Amino acid sequence: MDLSSVSEELAELEGQINDLFRALSNGFQKLEKIKDANRQSRQLEELTDKMRDCKSLIKDFDREVKSLEGGNDASTNRMLNDRRQSMVKELNSYVALKKKYSSNLASNNKRVDLFDGPAEDHMEENVLLASNMTNQELMNKGNSMMDDTDQAIERGKKIVQETINVGTDTSAALKAQTDQMSRVVNELDSIHFSLKKASKLVKEIGRQVATDKCIMAFLFLIVIGVIAIIIVKIVNPNNKDIRDIPGLAPPAMNRRLLWNHY
Repeated sequence: MDLSSVSEELAELEGQINDLFRALSNGFQKLEKIKDANRQSRQLEELTDKMRDCKSLIKDFDREVKSLEGGNDASTNRMLNDRRQSMVKELNSYVALKKKYSSNLASNNKRVDLFDGPAEDHMEENVLLASNMTNQELMNKGNSMMDDTDQAIERGKKIVQETINVGTDTSAALKAQTDQMSRVVNELDSIHFSLKKASKLVKEIGRQVATDKCIMAFLFLIVIGVIAIIIVKIVNPNNKDIRDIPGLAPPAMNRRLLWNHY
């Protein structure tokens, strides 16, 4: 069913959403062929902006559907809701793809070596030193190295714990900011939708005023014409080119007859 028969605005919104879906599909196909991590990241950012625009348009589509529910029959409302659900489902599929690629990029960028192996020249030097040490010296040296290793591990644990704590605090702050931004975006969407409805109402009022002005001008011309005919008929009552106005000519004739009678 063509949505233009229901609402031109719904048809326009559906066209814009379908254009974004095609752009997202082509964008993810292109992303699969990109090997460079930086280019992949830039491509994901562009796709994320398109998904954000698509989400905003779907919200406008949903609001317009709800505003038209009272004037549509049950089958039309069911069809419009099915269209909206299909759009949401397709957008969610692209969101899942975006999360998948983002996760892969994050895992590739966070490969960190916790311990560095000794260089070959250092290993050879340690072997030469060990060959000149007694067993007790070797044991003392080994114990000292293990103590240093334990201390390094403890320091590593503290660093990891501090990192986790910082990450938790950052995640909470980001979540709060995200919720706040989401509320702001929803309020902006509502304001944008209200402005669009107000603009349509102003246009309709303007068309009605223009129509009323045309009618008033036409009536004014008719009144002017009638007045002109009455004036001409009064000034020159014998003018045969102008028909007698009902209710005007007979009284004049009756007065003339009464005058002649007396």
